[in-house]
Amino acid sequence: MAQEHSNFVGEYAADAWRRSILFLDVLRQRGNIYQEQKAKQVPHVLEFEADLVLDGRTLPRPVNYGLVRIRPPEGVATDDSKRPFVVVDPRAGHGPGIGGMKSDSEIGVALAAGHPCYFVGFTPEPLPDQTVEDVWNAEAAFIEEVARRHPKALGKPAVIANCQAGWQTAIMAATRPELAGPILLAGSPLSYWAGVRGKNPLRYLGGLLGGTWATALAGDVGAGKFDGASLVQNFEALNPANTLWDKPYNVYANVDTEVERFLDFETWWGSPVLLNAGEMQWIADNLFVGNKLAAGKLRTRDGLQIDLRNIQSPIVVFASWGDDITPPQQALGWITDLYSDERDIVMQGQTIVYALHKTVGHLGIFVSGKVATKEHEEFVSAMDMLDMLPPGLYEATFEDVPENLANADLVEGRYLFRLEPRTLADIQALGGNDLEDEMRFAAAQRISNINLQLYETFVAPFVRAAVTPETAATLREMHPNRMRFAMFSDENPFMKFVAGMAEQAKAQPAGVSANNPLAQVEQAMASWISTSLTKAGEERDKLAEKLFLATYGSPLLQALVGVEGGDILEKKAIERKHDSEEFGRRKLAELDAKYEEGGLADAVLRAIAYVRTGEEGFDERTFAMMQEVYAECPPEQRVAPAELKAIMADQRALVLRNAKRALMTLPALLHDSDARREEALDIVRRIVTAGDPLSAEGQRRLARVERAFGRPPPASTSAASKESLPQ
Repeated sequence: MAQEHSNFVGEYAADAWRRSILFLDVLRQRGNIYQEQKAKQVPHVLEFEADLVLDGRTLPRPVNYGLVRIRPPEGVATDDSKRPFVVVDPRAGHGPGIGGMKSDSEIGVALAAGHPCYFVGFTPEPLPDQTVEDVWNAEAAFIEEVARRHPKALGKPAVIANCQAGWQTAIMAATRPELAGPILLAGSPLSYWAGVRGKNPLRYLGGLLGGTWATALAGDVGAGKFDGASLVQNFEALNPANTLWDKPYNVYANVDTEVERFLDFETWWGSPVLLNAGEMQWIADNLFVGNKLAAGKLRTRDGLQIDLRNIQSPIVVFASWGDDITPPQQALGWITDLYSDERDIVMQGQTIVYALHKTVGHLGIFVSGKVATKEHEEFVSAMDMLDMLPPGLYEATFEDVPENLANADLVEGRYLFRLEPRTLADIQALGGNDLEDEMRFAAAQRISNINLQLYETFVAPFVRAAVTPETAATLREMHPNRMRFAMFSDENPFMKFVAGMAEQAKAQPAGVSANNPLAQVEQAMASWISTSLTKAGEERDKLAEKLFLATYGSPLLQALVGVEGGDILEKKAIERKHDSEEFGRRKLAELDAKYEEGGLADAVLRAIAYVRTGEEGFDERTFAMMQEVYAECPPEQRVAPAELKAIMADQRALVLRNAKRALMTLPALLHDSDARREEALDIVRRIVTAGDPLSAEGQRRLARVERAFGRPPPASTSAASKESLPQ
């Protein structure tokens, strides 16, 4: 028995020593990569080769951004007649390239589908006096250049914007609505106060710090530059178990298999970039603490109001319940802020699609290979469909293709892409703030403004006078999120011995027997440490939430800073009511004049909209059939895609406005011969029946359409067609 115990101890000790040396060597490699990336002029983690198309430093207001075209890898060909894709990475503390750091990525799936692909990245140092507005204007210039290079493409450039690049792209699309095609916002916050109690602690951070004076201090200590390493540190603090234990232990425990994946990710995670202090201050004041984007309270330097309702492109929101940085409420809450109901979305001509992943974390939304080969692959293949989608609010789902699916040949890819109509009540059901919470965040914003003014008046002049560029550079090098990389590199003389020891360790046998009790104890201890850190993080978050709610929920504090619930509700209601009523009157007057205007294309699309109204949802087979029909039409009879999209939007709005009138006036659009009507009605039937079988109500509506086209409905539906028409 003693001999057996001795064997267990010796076996485990040898393996633990081996893993320890190899783990230190992994940290050494990570440190060396950090030093190599820091020495590069344009560090990135793109796996693909690229060619510079437009340097943002050459624009009228120069920025440290650039547009590159991705070279397709060997064996992959792109088609210039297909819609180009532009992937925009976030400048949220890290360097660029996350959207294409491996073949199974946003860039990879777009290239694999044959689309020309571009990437918008940035250098580590911002240009002097560069502003956030300069950046979104630069992105507009990039999209304009991509469109210019693809005049024969069937559709405007699609834009995939990750994380913080999402609000940047949304602002770009609101100020230059004519440029982009569909925009996919992946893990992007647009409604910064949104969330639910007991979760989403990051939204409390600004209030707990007393506002954005701390951001101003960080910028002053940086001699006019804000260190992105501080943003990375905030992200890591959200999950202490993963940061302090799970991630490093996973490498230590699986040092023979996890090294490459770990180093690939840490190359990106450990390359912090800088922002101008003014850029970061604008972001903190207007977005994170001010929450002014969805409220329409932002203006350009020329005085133009930034209103997300101006976006003409279909908006696709991809969020996840496992995302603790941008929860679904922050990704979708702007919809209920901007629109009174789902009909308002239709009347505005806006198309909004959202998809909610069940488990993936924030970074997994744009890093995970599984997400790339499912959700992103389906989004890429469905972009043309989304661009032609009738206005409204939809939820996208991805299903395995069922056996014996009707018209399965119309399904592209491994999953069935399905869209379900949704209402604003569905968004509200995801959870959010009540009036008391809104008052708390409003109070935090006002306290932030007061503290910032006090800092700027009494403290900032002394800090700015004391800090030199050299001092700021030294302080940045000493940042914990930089030091933990640099200290293990070969610049540390003690680490030079590790490389040689690692070579010897690799030659030793790997692993221990499955029944080794010490290995089992190690796993149990690792689990206990992880659980303890997770619990500690949860308790910290609970305490932070209680402090925020108690502090900013104080009636005295709210009274002192002038926050009243009635004012908040009334102001939001007045602003939205005024805008929607003015727009609504104009839109309804335009619509009422269109019931008897148009030709056969208008009649076909109105008939499709009428039949599909009330159906639970539809999938990609319907659109694939539309494409098939479009391809069959003689070139001289085809309607341009942009015109077709406009007709579809109008006809859906007409049906929602007054379904009975839309049907009754349908014959007024049918001026062609009987033979042409017959052909058009066949098109309607092919399209509305391409997907799941119509409901009983859908069949009744189809029968009414057949009567309007002049064809008697089938006997099985004649009785249903005699029922009174719905309003």
